[in-house]
Amino acid sequence: MTPTTTKRVGNLSPNGGAPSMTSRHAALVVVMTALAACDQIDEFLVDDPVEEEQVALYQSAPVQRRNITVAVEAAGVIEPVKTVEVKSKASGEILELPVDTGDFVEAGTLLARIDRRVLNNSLEQAKASLEVAKARQANTQSQLDRIVRLYEQESLSKVDYEQSLLEHATARSEVVRGEIQVENATIQLEDADVNSPIAGTVIERLVEQGQVISSPLGDVGGGTLLMQMADLSRVQVRMLVDEIDIGKVQPGTIAEVNVAAYPNRPFEGEIVKVEPQAVAEQNVTMFPVLIELENREGLLKPGMNAEVEVVMARRESVMAIPTAALRTPKDIHVAGSVLGLDAEAVDGMLDASPVLAGDRAPGAAPEVPALDRERVRAAFLKRRNGEELTEDEETLLAQARQQMGGRRGARATGRPGNEGPSRRSSVAAAQLGGNYMVFALRGGEPAALRIRTGITDLDHAEVVAGLDDDDNVLILPSASLVRAQESFQRRVSGRVGIPGLSQQGGRGND
Repeated sequence: MTPTTTKRVGNLSPNGGAPSMTSRHAALVVVMTALAACDQIDEFLVDDPVEEEQVALYQSAPVQRRNITVAVEAAGVIEPVKTVEVKSKASGEILELPVDTGDFVEAGTLLARIDRRVLNNSLEQAKASLEVAKARQANTQSQLDRIVRLYEQESLSKVDYEQSLLEHATARSEVVRGEIQVENATIQLEDADVNSPIAGTVIERLVEQGQVISSPLGDVGGGTLLMQMADLSRVQVRMLVDEIDIGKVQPGTIAEVNVAAYPNRPFEGEIVKVEPQAVAEQNVTMFPVLIELENREGLLKPGMNAEVEVVMARRESVMAIPTAALRTPKDIHVAGSVLGLDAEAVDGMLDASPVLAGDRAPGAAPEVPALDRERVRAAFLKRRNGEELTEDEETLLAQARQQMGGRRGARATGRPGNEGPSRRSSVAAAQLGGNYMVFALRGGEPAALRIRTGITDLDHAEVVAGLDDDDNVLILPSASLVRAQESFQRRVSGRVGIPGLSQQGGRGND
């Protein structure tokens, strides 16, 4: 190998001078090939992903017949409807305690017996005092009879006569007092036997035989609690419902209750009360809801955890579409841009679409009857001057205020009327739907249509009007997602390339 061969590889002339014309042409070809390769890389890295991204921006979904159920689900705890705390009116030692936890007893059954000795002594003492009072009354009665005769014969002064009347009345009051003491002592003796106040089950026993208890009648602490009883033939579930869903829950609604002990056996209950006072659970506002259930078999026990499902509405075999296909006036134009449709084209399609009941075109003001401006102005000036208005003028001003309030409400919400989920009431099933817009394929091309929806389970929405069974709707990204993708594409288009080539070319064109 000679040095000359090495120099020719380096594109130098045989004498070691400047490069030849052939060498310069070869270098130019290499540079142009590199630039073409860079353009192909840019197209591969920038254009192709954008095309693939645009193709994957939406998908079509057919209108299908399905069952839709709207329900409110919450967790709760089984508890008795009626709970009774059993205490003894008598104080003393418990001599008998024939019942235990879990026993079912009828009303009037003996639950506990208290020591009766002190109570018997009190009754005997009351009876003896009553006999003394009756004897004193008989004595004062005979004395009064003699004094009356002497007073009538004017053999006795009036003072003595009145004194005798007073003594007789006092003796009679002592008899009454003695009778009441005997009756009270008898009642206290009967209270030594604690009987069941209701027919139910002993759910808790807090005392034992031989324990000394105190009566709530003479103890400022409330006395000793003997046991708790409950009627378990009917139980209730206390559940907490989020304030967002509380408008859907109404008394009288049927609820399905499931407990872990019987996973394959649902229990049917009825909502009986929605408590008005809210409670805060982890900074979430909740409302207690009570559901009553029949429990004749005694399967449901107090304290069981329960899962409650309140079915608010159910539709079977109705036309339904995915809720992701629904569009509102706020994002209909952005969604149209994904399909290559400008705002004017979308509005033209919506104008050509049939106007459904309760629907208005985007941006339209509420429909209200026109009023005579001159009459309104005259009535307003009349009121401002303190003059009395007629009934027709009062009605006219009320209508004017109503129209002005409706327009202010439409401007404040940024959309016509009360459309949109945030403005709908959820008290009844008929109010769970609304007026929306969708993009559907008509003749193979996307078209913006107005539809009216019914109930929704958040995955699918019932279609009441505006679509047919053979339609296909387009599921498009949200407005925020489209803007994010456009921003990403702009950043990629401006930054992706071969360092030192694309950037230099951009600077050269400035």
